[in-house]
Amino acid sequence: MQVNTVMKSEKSTTKRRLRGSYLISLMSIMLVLFVLSLFSSLVLFTNKISDYIKENVGFEIVMKKGVSEKDIIDYQHLLDKKKYVKSTEYISQQEATRRLTEDLGEDILEWLGDVDNPLLPSIDVRFNSDYANNDSIAKIEQWVLKNKNVKEVYVQKSLIHSIDKNVNKIAAVLLLVGLVLLIMAVTLISHTVRLSVYSKRFVVRSMQLVGATEGFIIKPFMKYFVIQGIIGALLSIILLTIFLMAMFKNVPELMVLVNFGNIAIIYLSVLILGMLLTTLSTLFSMRKYLRADVDELYE
Repeated sequence: MQVNTVMKSEKSTTKRRLRGSYLISLMSIMLVLFVLSLFSSLVLFTNKISDYIKENVGFEIVMKKGVSEKDIIDYQHLLDKKKYVKSTEYISQQEATRRLTEDLGEDILEWLGDVDNPLLPSIDVRFNSDYANNDSIAKIEQWVLKNKNVKEVYVQKSLIHSIDKNVNKIAAVLLLVGLVLLIMAVTLISHTVRLSVYSKRFVVRSMQLVGATEGFIIKPFMKYFVIQGIIGALLSIILLTIFLMAMFKNVPELMVLVNFGNIAIIYLSVLILGMLLTTLSTLFSMRKYLRADVDELYE
């Protein structure tokens, strides 16, 4: 009677340890994948913000005095057809006067008196992000200045240079952080799997002694950890979704930068990564113990 009670107690303790080991392993995988998915989202939004800033930097084409509105609009349509142009806006002399009056807080025409309005019509040009750099803009500027109706071009070269420089720095930092996170993820998941396999090393040895093949022994472990990887990935996706929803709720402006296709790719990548990391970690860990000496099992 006492022996049965002790055996039941030991079985209960073993089950609790197994459940605890399973939960720790699952939580480790989930948190690692969540951090990686969060980092991927950060990279995605950083790229989108960078493109958004670049596409709002362009130059102003000032037309010569006396150029007809029809010629200016025709030239605007010509610019719109260029692959490097994202958008253009025609600003007439009257519109330029109105905007300057709003900025100054007084009527500029009254202030000028009998002097002719010095403001000239212009076209504001915004570029696609791939062309929003000093090298490309310099070539475009040369082409624009060849037009006989164009007086001059205003370009914010220092701002564009600053954006390019900062974007390159951010990209380098993100790449470094990404590599570190990936190494940490692989290491942590690998150790988590190894600990679980280590707890069953004697079962593995017993199966070897009765003649089981490596494939037969590895198969149940592989299935177990792949399922765990999928569950961990799904839980990390749920956490990421909650995080993104909270972020969009608090900063609605970010919705402009959202590409749900890219977010779906992140979700799919997390799922594949969860399966891949657990599969590789299980394979390497199992091979280690399958080829270990008997003395090593007690280390």
